[in-house]
Amino acid sequence: MCGIVGYIGENQAAPILLEGLSKLEYRGYDSAGIAIFNNNEIKVAKAKGRLAVLSEKTDNGKTVQGTMGIGHTRWATHGEPSDVNSHPHISMSGRFAVVHNGIIENYISLKKKLIDKGFEFISETDTEVIAHLFEYYYTGDILDTMVKVINRVEGSYALGVLCSDYPDSFIAVRKSSPLIVGLGDKENFIASDVTAILKHTRDIYYLEDNEVVVLKKDSVKIYNTDKEEVQKEKFTVDWDVSAAEKGGYEHFMMKEIEEQPTAIRDTISPRIKDGKIVLDDISLTTEDIKNINKIYIVACGSAYHVGVVGKYVIEKLCRIPVEVQVASEFRYCDPIINKNDLVIVISQSGETADTLAALKEAKNHGARILSIVNVVGSAIANASDDVIYTWAGPEIAVATTKAYSTQLTVIYLIAAYMAEKLGMFTSGEYARFIEELVSLPDKVSDILKSKEEVQYLASKFFNCHSIFFIGRNLDYAVSLEGSLKLKEISYIHSEAYAAGELKHGTISLIEDGTLVVALATGQELFDKTVSNVKEVKARGAVVMGVTTDTHDNMDDVADYVVKIPSVHEALLPSLSVIPLQLFGYYVASLKGCDIDKPRNLAKSVTVE
Repeated sequence: MCGIVGYIGENQAAPILLEGLSKLEYRGYDSAGIAIFNNNEIKVAKAKGRLAVLSEKTDNGKTVQGTMGIGHTRWATHGEPSDVNSHPHISMSGRFAVVHNGIIENYISLKKKLIDKGFEFISETDTEVIAHLFEYYYTGDILDTMVKVINRVEGSYALGVLCSDYPDSFIAVRKSSPLIVGLGDKENFIASDVTAILKHTRDIYYLEDNEVVVLKKDSVKIYNTDKEEVQKEKFTVDWDVSAAEKGGYEHFMMKEIEEQPTAIRDTISPRIKDGKIVLDDISLTTEDIKNINKIYIVACGSAYHVGVVGKYVIEKLCRIPVEVQVASEFRYCDPIINKNDLVIVISQSGETADTLAALKEAKNHGARILSIVNVVGSAIANASDDVIYTWAGPEIAVATTKAYSTQLTVIYLIAAYMAEKLGMFTSGEYARFIEELVSLPDKVSDILKSKEEVQYLASKFFNCHSIFFIGRNLDYAVSLEGSLKLKEISYIHSEAYAAGELKHGTISLIEDGTLVVALATGQELFDKTVSNVKEVKARGAVVMGVTTDTHDNMDDVADYVVKIPSVHEALLPSLSVIPLQLFGYYVASLKGCDIDKPRNLAKSVTVE
């Protein structure tokens, strides 16, 4: 959530900061601001609303001169969206300017202490405490002051700090909130996400928790909290800047829906060698797998829905018990975990606050951690025993599509890899599974070629007030994701239910004209789902069925039917989710919604 960009070099900082912040708009925000150092003082410009308001206020940065600065997009947590509550925040003397992502949990006690010392506060934010703490502890050494400040604050933070006594450098730090360092030619950067600075550099450092970086235009030095210099490995971003641009699409979401065949192929191809799944990324041995007592899958949002699919697939293929937990609940439920349990943690950004906290809780119990993430060097990746990267490339739209699909793909790889090690496949079954897995990208492409069919259905139902998604087993798991996609970008009330649960209460909500999206792709439970379709039809529902091209019976009971290609039943979620993503997109488009930046949502939830 929120976004930070910092720059020092030989060019004007403000236009670079504004441009960088524009690349972070997808993260979610309600105000923006910049602080620029020039002529021995710090100038601040900030504004409530979209970044365009700040750009207009500063004539695209031209009115705020200087070659060093920090910028921020804020998503309100403490205090309403306003100019005053926007970042950067300034200390009383004006010596320090601070931008901050995260939450300072002990800010109330710190604020009281500072007020007692004579400090005056003008905002409602927790961040202003940090600006005043810098002034309170400052004795002329900015690095020493940073260490004192982070030793006093509790919570999560990524900080960028200007000090008017340091005309040729600024300082930054991170803890449980993403922050990277960009390395340029006579210019250097900080940012919450590499997309903000990719136009200027591909070389980056990933900061670990409580690593402090001091940036000058021609040097970058990183320190630990003992003020000892730390040597870092340089990473080079290998995807092109065009991957983070719309490329002619009206919205990033549609671009990313269309990118799914390529993303799935990129996830699978390097991990299939000589007809076998090879996971060089992980150190799990056959003996380790045989000793697994239980698997926990922990995640949030769409990644949690991947976990629900994972439960069905892993239990079916491996016969190992799996429990799926929402990350925000996991660490508060006093989980019963031991060293023979495997915890699979799923996060696109690798920085999701609740998921990272759940990971740490699992490690405290001695469990082995296997993470599925997209961002190399992220906090979750670094804290895990093993990591499998999805290699999905940048995903800009808040509503995830290709991240979900590539995470699903990794779940299939893990499940089949473990099943083969456990001897659960015959050689023929294993070969068939691999063949079907490799076929997924082409089958997703085939579905996308018929997207106009889904667009037509969206045109009939975009004015619905409530929509229900039903399915059984894997179809229920995909229903969860289809419902989420619709509600988060179209703002239509939507719920997903296990089809067999309808008669236990939910069917009372069905009335004439209610749209029910019924998934019935699996063979074993197809007839039972058809019975549920008949139940809602008898009560006036209009039914849109999603099924495979081998099932003709759905045409006899549903009002509209979307067909997907047949595939191994464990892999069906990768195909059945595509029409649901398209349906959500087209409904939102017809309603005129801001698809890539839905209200109240952020791409990367880095606060609890």
